[in-house]
Amino acid sequence: MARQEDIAKLKRILISRRDALRKALAGDLSALKELREQSGGDAADFACDSVQDEISSQLAQVESRELSQIEHALKRMEQGTYGMCEVTGKPIPMARLAALPYATMCVEAQRELELRGSMPSDDDDWGRVLDVATDDSAVSLGDFDVEFG
Repeated sequence: MARQEDIAKLKRILISRRDALRKALAGDLSALKELREQSGGDAADFACDSVQDEISSQLAQVESRELSQIEHALKRMEQGTYGMCEVTGKPIPMARLAALPYATMCVEAQRELELRGSMPSDDDDWGRVLDVATDDSAVSLGDFDVEFG
Protein backbone atom coordinates (compact mmCIF):
# COMPACT_ATOMS: atom_id res chain seq x y z
CA MET A 1 0.00 0.00 0.00
CA ALA A 2 2.95 2.36 0.44
CA ARG A 3 3.34 2.61 -3.36
CA GLN A 4 -0.32 3.63 -3.73
CA GLU A 5 0.11 6.29 -1.03
CA ASP A 6 3.24 7.58 -2.79
CA ILE A 7 1.36 7.70 -6.10
CA ALA A 8 -1.46 9.66 -4.42
CA LYS A 9 1.14 12.18 -3.20
CA LEU A 10 2.61 12.39 -6.69
CA LYS A 11 -0.86 13.00 -8.09
CA ARG A 12 -1.29 16.00 -5.79
CA ILE A 13 2.14 17.28 -6.86
CA LEU A 14 1.30 16.82 -10.55
CA ILE A 15 -2.04 18.60 -10.19
CA SER A 16 -0.37 21.48 -8.37
CA ARG A 17 2.36 21.73 -11.02
CA ARG A 18 -0.24 21.49 -13.81
CA ASP A 19 -2.23 24.36 -12.35
CA ALA A 20 0.92 26.47 -11.91
CA LEU A 21 1.99 25.79 -15.49
CA ARG A 22 -1.45 26.70 -16.81
CA LYS A 23 -1.29 30.03 -14.97
CA ALA A 24 2.28 30.65 -16.14
CA LEU A 25 1.39 29.86 -19.76
CA ALA A 26 -1.63 32.15 -19.61
CA GLY A 27 0.66 34.89 -18.26
CA ASP A 28 3.39 34.19 -20.82
CA LEU A 29 0.93 34.28 -23.69
CA SER A 30 -0.66 37.52 -22.52
CA ALA A 31 2.81 39.06 -22.08
CA LEU A 32 3.71 38.01 -25.64
CA LYS A 33 0.50 39.57 -26.90
CA GLU A 34 1.28 42.81 -25.08
CA LEU A 35 4.78 42.89 -26.56
CA ARG A 36 3.42 42.47 -30.06
CA GLU A 37 0.84 45.19 -29.56
CA GLN A 38 3.44 47.70 -28.43
CA SER A 39 5.01 49.61 -31.25
CA GLY A 40 7.40 52.50 -31.47
CA GLY A 41 10.81 53.05 -30.02
CA ASP A 42 14.16 52.85 -31.70
CA ALA A 43 16.07 49.90 -33.14
CA ALA A 44 17.59 49.05 -29.76
CA ASP A 45 14.13 48.90 -28.16
CA PHE A 46 12.93 46.70 -30.99
CA ALA A 47 15.95 44.39 -30.60
CA CYS A 48 15.42 44.09 -26.83
CA ASP A 49 11.72 43.40 -27.36
CA SER A 50 12.55 40.77 -29.99
CA VAL A 51 14.99 39.01 -27.68
CA GLN A 52 12.51 39.07 -24.80
CA ASP A 53 9.77 37.84 -27.13
CA GLU A 54 11.96 34.93 -28.26
CA ILE A 55 12.91 33.98 -24.69
CA SER A 56 9.28 34.10 -23.57
CA SER A 57 8.23 32.04 -26.57
CA GLN A 58 10.84 29.35 -25.87
CA LEU A 59 9.94 29.27 -22.18
CA ALA A 60 6.26 28.87 -23.10
CA GLN A 61 7.19 26.00 -25.41
CA VAL A 62 9.11 24.19 -22.64
CA GLU A 63 6.29 24.79 -20.16
CA SER A 64 3.74 23.58 -22.69
CA ARG A 65 5.69 20.36 -23.26
CA GLU A 66 5.92 19.75 -19.50
CA LEU A 67 2.19 20.45 -19.14
CA SER A 68 1.46 17.87 -21.83
CA GLN A 69 3.61 15.28 -20.05
CA ILE A 70 1.87 16.01 -16.74
CA GLU A 71 -1.57 15.66 -18.31
CA HIS A 72 -0.48 12.34 -19.84
CA ALA A 73 0.68 11.14 -16.39
CA LEU A 74 -2.64 12.17 -14.81
CA LYS A 75 -4.52 10.33 -17.54
CA ARG A 76 -2.42 7.21 -16.87
CA MET A 77 -3.31 7.53 -13.18
CA GLU A 78 -7.00 7.50 -14.09
CA GLN A 79 -6.45 4.43 -16.30
CA GLY A 80 -4.46 2.63 -13.61
CA THR A 81 -1.31 2.39 -15.74
CA TYR A 82 0.70 5.12 -14.01
CA GLY A 83 4.05 3.97 -12.71
CA MET A 84 4.37 1.15 -15.24
CA CYS A 85 7.03 1.39 -17.95
CA GLU A 86 5.38 1.88 -21.35
CA VAL A 87 8.14 -0.21 -22.97
CA THR A 88 8.82 -3.09 -20.57
CA GLY A 89 5.57 -3.13 -18.59
CA LYS A 90 7.57 -3.32 -15.36
CA PRO A 91 6.98 -0.97 -12.42
CA ILE A 92 8.99 2.25 -12.54
CA PRO A 93 10.89 2.64 -9.24
CA MET A 94 9.37 5.23 -6.89
CA ALA A 95 12.71 7.05 -6.70
CA ARG A 96 12.48 7.76 -10.44
CA LEU A 97 8.85 8.82 -10.18
CA ALA A 98 9.69 11.10 -7.25
CA ALA A 99 12.43 12.72 -9.31
CA LEU A 100 10.38 12.88 -12.52
CA PRO A 101 6.69 12.33 -11.70
CA TYR A 102 5.66 12.22 -15.36
CA ALA A 103 8.21 9.56 -16.33
CA THR A 104 6.66 6.93 -18.61
CA MET A 105 9.64 4.61 -18.88
CA CYS A 106 12.05 2.93 -16.52
CA VAL A 107 15.67 4.09 -16.68
CA GLU A 108 16.78 1.07 -18.71
CA ALA A 109 14.10 1.55 -21.40
CA GLN A 110 14.76 5.31 -21.55
CA ARG A 111 18.50 4.73 -21.89
CA GLU A 112 17.98 2.18 -24.68
CA LEU A 113 15.77 4.59 -26.62
CA GLU A 114 18.31 7.37 -26.18
CA LEU A 115 21.19 5.17 -27.35
CA ARG A 116 19.23 4.13 -30.44
CA GLY A 117 18.42 7.76 -31.12
CA SER A 118 14.68 7.19 -31.35
CA MET A 119 11.94 8.46 -29.12
CA PRO A 120 8.34 7.26 -28.76
CA SER A 121 6.93 10.55 -30.12
CA ASP A 122 7.78 12.99 -32.87
CA ASP A 123 8.34 15.84 -30.40
CA ASP A 124 11.91 16.89 -29.82
CA ASP A 125 13.10 16.15 -26.32
CA TRP A 126 15.81 18.61 -25.40
CA GLY A 127 16.30 16.92 -22.04
CA ARG A 128 19.00 14.88 -23.73
CA VAL A 129 21.55 15.53 -26.46
CA LEU A 130 22.53 12.84 -28.94
CA ASP A 131 25.05 12.94 -31.75
CA VAL A 132 23.08 10.86 -34.24
CA ALA A 133 25.06 12.03 -37.24
CA THR A 134 28.14 10.04 -36.25
CA ASP A 135 28.08 7.04 -33.95
CA ASP A 136 24.89 7.69 -31.90
CA SER A 137 26.94 8.34 -28.78
CA ALA A 138 25.83 10.78 -26.11
CA VAL A 139 27.41 14.20 -26.25
CA SER A 140 28.41 15.98 -23.08
CA LEU A 141 28.26 19.75 -22.78
CA GLY A 142 31.91 19.50 -21.79
CA ASP A 143 32.62 18.38 -25.36
CA PHE A 144 31.98 21.92 -26.58
CA ASP A 145 34.34 24.89 -26.34
CA VAL A 146 32.22 27.84 -25.34
CA GLU A 147 33.51 31.36 -24.75
CA PHE A 148 31.46 33.75 -22.68
CA GLY A 149 31.76 37.49 -22.65
